[in-house]
This record gives sequence, structure tokens and C-alpha cells, in this order.
Amino acid sequence: MEQSIAFIERGLINAKRRALVENAGRASYTDLIEGSARVATSLLLGRPSLEGARVAFLTEPGAEYVKLQWGIWRAGGIAVPLCPLHPAPELRYVVKDSGAERVVAGPVFEDLLRPVAEELGRPLSTPAELSEGRAGSLPDVRSDEGAMILYTSGTTSRPKGVLTTHDNIRAQIEALVHAWGWSAQDRILLVLPLHHLHGIINVLGCSLWSGACCYVHTSFDADRVWEAFGESELTLFMAVPTIYVRLIVAFDRAPESTRQRWARAVSRLRLMVSGSAALPVSVPPQASHPRTSSRGEIRLMRRPRWSREKGQTSGGTRVGSRPPRFRRVGRAAGP
Repeated sequence: MEQSIAFIERGLINAKRRALVENAGRASYTDLIEGSARVATSLLLGRPSLEGARVAFLTEPGAEYVKLQWGIWRAGGIAVPLCPLHPAPELRYVVKDSGAERVVAGPVFEDLLRPVAEELGRPLSTPAELSEGRAGSLPDVRSDEGAMILYTSGTTSRPKGVLTTHDNIRAQIEALVHAWGWSAQDRILLVLPLHHLHGIINVLGCSLWSGACCYVHTSFDADRVWEAFGESELTLFMAVPTIYVRLIVAFDRAPESTRQRWARAVSRLRLMVSGSAALPVSVPPQASHPRTSSRGEIRLMRRPRWSREKGQTSGGTRVGSRPPRFRRVGRAAGP
């Protein structure tokens, strides 16, 4: 049957374009589509559809992650991304609470997740195993069906799973793509984890939706990020306040010649976003070095204050009905 997953439809339009750049190499949109079809076929095990079955998975960011996510969706399942920083008891809780029928573990996490899967009586697969064989017939997937379960931080009680549908994800991404002016010519750096809405939707999802290119760092290193600003010709960068503070610290301790080079590089970015928590008022004035570039000031946009509400970042990102204004560092954004 013909599928109706929007990411696949848009990926076909951008089939030959570069989608991801990571340490392992580059992946085109065709690579992601074909790889996810093989994953979906393996997950089905001869069934016509997963019919909303949950699949928990943990792998490093990159093409492998996208193939798993899209593969789960294309098989008619619900993706449950796990946190790479969680110890075994927390992972066990999420796998059990979500009702995941299967666990998928990348090479780095297999030793951590295999005992969890065995204890809960869940089969464990690796991305390599799911990528074997040929792609087969895949089910039709309605846009109002469940797509993903993300877990809240558990500040007030045990973490709770938040279910989003394909329609929910599409609405979030279309709003963000419009608000932030995404295009296929954009290039963004991913340094955020992919068990949380900020990294999954705001960075990776918007990039793949737009036919853009996402450069992937599997872990955060401030000096490496500064170098990437210059080497990768990035146009966007999105992170949390803690990352911006660490970038400023790295900038301030670098030699003058390096600071000048980094300042020129970062001035080429058209948009920097701080989200998931309020950016401390004390941070923007400290960004004085980068904005001394002759190319102009860094443009920074805060996500709305309501992103601080617990659970909001697991359920969705809200954007006003009109594109928000960009603002210069240290200045009010306006209504």
C-alpha cells in the first residue's frame, strides 16, 4: 500500500540532496529512505503492520538514528527514543512503562540494554540486524496515528510518556520552519541529545523536513563546535543555555587570533536559538567578542517563556501565529 508519512514524501523530493554529515560519512535522503524501508521490513516480521506497537531504541545520533526512527514509523509503530545518559533502572522503567514490544540498541549501548531487555522479556535487535535483507511491502500509515513517545523529566513524580501523532509532529515542524525561515540551503549543527523534543524536532526534524543538511556531533565539545562554525559553512545553530555558556567560556580563554577567526565564522550564521530553558539575562552581554565582527552582531532569538513549563518540551514547541522577530544580543525582542 502507498504510505503517507510526510518525511518520506518530502525526502523523495530531495532524494539526491545531502541530508546528514557525520564521522561515519555522509548520507543522502535516498540513503535514509532506502535504509528505513529495510528496517521497517525487518520489524514487521511478516506482519502487515505493527499497528501502533512501541519500539524503544537507543543509538548514537546520525543516519542510523534516522533510519530507525523512520523505519519504526513506516512499519506502523511508535518510536520511543531512550536517553543515553540514563542508568539501567531508568531505561528499564521507560521500556516497561511504554509497553515497548522490542528494544533496539546501537553498538555503543548494546551491553547496557541487553540485560534490561532480557529482564523484561523483550527481544533486542541491533541496527545492523534490522538493516539486513531487502525492503518489502510496507503498510499504509495514517497521519492521525501515534508516532512517538517522549518522557517528561519526572520533576514532580515518575516520568510520564507523552504521545504525539504524525499530525502533531507535522504541525510543530511546519510552524517552526515558517517561523525560522528554513530552506533547503540551510546547514545546521546538531549537538543536542535525541531523546528530547529540542533535538528531535527543532533541529533534526526541521532540517530533514526542509531538505537541508544536518551536521552531527555525537557529543558536545566547545572548541570543536567553534571550529565547525567556520569549517561547515553553517547557517543555523540551536542549543540550550548551558551550551551557550560553555561556548562563551571557550571563546574567552582562546588566543586572540583564534577568537578573531571564530568571530568571523559565527558572524555568518543567520540565526542562533536558545531553547528548552530561559537564557540567563547575564549571558548575552558576555557574547561581546563574537559580535565585534565586521560582519555584524550575532542574531539571537529566545524561545517563548512557556517552554520553561514542565512537560511542554515533551509535548510540543509552540510558536506564535506570525514569525517572531529576530533580536540583537542584549535587546528586547518586541511583542
